[in-house]
Amino acid sequence: MVILPRYIIRAHLPPFLFGASVVMFLFLMQFLLRVLDELVGKGLSATVIAQLIVLNLAWMVVLAVPIGMLFSALITFGRLAQTHEVTAMKASGMSLLQMMLPVIAMGGVLTLAVFWFNDSVLPDANHRAKTLLMDIQRKKPSFALQAGQFSTQLEGYTILARAIDTSQQHLRGVTIYDRRDINRLTIVNADSGFLRFSPSYRYVLLELYHGDVHQYSRIRRGDYRYIRFERQHVVIPAYGFLLERSQEGAIARGDREMRIADMERIVRAARERQQAQWRSIEQAVEEHLARLLSDTASLPPHSWAEHVAIVASQLGTIGGQYNDADRQARQYEVEIQKKYAIPVACLVFVLVGCPLGIRTRGGSFGTSALISVGFYILYWACLIGGEKLADRQILPPEVMWSANVLLAVIGVMLIITTSNESFRLLRR
Repeated sequence: MVILPRYIIRAHLPPFLFGASVVMFLFLMQFLLRVLDELVGKGLSATVIAQLIVLNLAWMVVLAVPIGMLFSALITFGRLAQTHEVTAMKASGMSLLQMMLPVIAMGGVLTLAVFWFNDSVLPDANHRAKTLLMDIQRKKPSFALQAGQFSTQLEGYTILARAIDTSQQHLRGVTIYDRRDINRLTIVNADSGFLRFSPSYRYVLLELYHGDVHQYSRIRRGDYRYIRFERQHVVIPAYGFLLERSQEGAIARGDREMRIADMERIVRAARERQQAQWRSIEQAVEEHLARLLSDTASLPPHSWAEHVAIVASQLGTIGGQYNDADRQARQYEVEIQKKYAIPVACLVFVLVGCPLGIRTRGGSFGTSALISVGFYILYWACLIGGEKLADRQILPPEVMWSANVLLAVIGVMLIITTSNESFRLLRR
């Protein structure tokens, strides 16, 4: 009896690894296409790009493992049905559930592993990935001059080089317009020069030869200066061309960058604020109601209206704070439920994939991939739809489990119907 579970697990592992890898590859291509504009032309090192990709692989793993389980269950049990191994196992007295036990056990192990990864590794990876991407977005494109074209990459300066030897950064026919001073325009011309960055990449250093400087006043006519030079050094600030990494903790964490324990603390604080606001509402209503009852005879009609308007304004302010606290608590409660629900999908997809593979007798890549994509769309439509409804305070945060419950019901129904059909076939 030990040989058969090992056989099923060995048959299950290759399609699982293949399916999860394909899904991760698709997610990776989608991510790269989305951030391509942020990476191109900024002179980023291969190390920085690799770090950005590795950090974003974390969320791809969490999403790819469940769909890999569904794909491998379809492939494995579809092939077992095609080769009549399922029939042989049933003839020997094994039920469908007994055949599924090794894969269910594997799904349970992966559920625990994905939950640990989702709560311990993913938050830090998401935060570091967001911080690195923001640092990259702040970085300006790498500075480069093109022969015969004006460059305005350096703030306050326009540079023209009529000929460039890119191997030595040797420039010929250089013109520099200094536009930093709104009252004065400075134009520098030079026959030739060399361009390089300072070691800190905070300055562009230009060494110019055989040229002149023209300074024009924008507000006083006739205020003009002319200087000839044989050699001139020009230092231009060039902030933003070097990738500057943010300090740890400089950027606040969002809900997807926190562990469950951290989010639970925020939820408790928000619920405590909500309770305090509710007590304030009750106290305000009691105070104003008592005042109205005590001063009924002495208050003129127009004072009643003024008093009611004051009460309504005060209650509106407190009610707004109450709703803000509830909205914040729900936001983090939804994320907590999602951290639990997504790993359980590894187990739920097993319940769907095994009987469905036997019924379709797929066993092929195309059939299994098509079915996997269909259930994947159904699962994420329920998950994303539930998240939006919960964030909008229409449904409770527990709606995040709706996708798992729906697929679990479908899986149980498939197991029952598949077992009954197989039993009838064996009796015939």
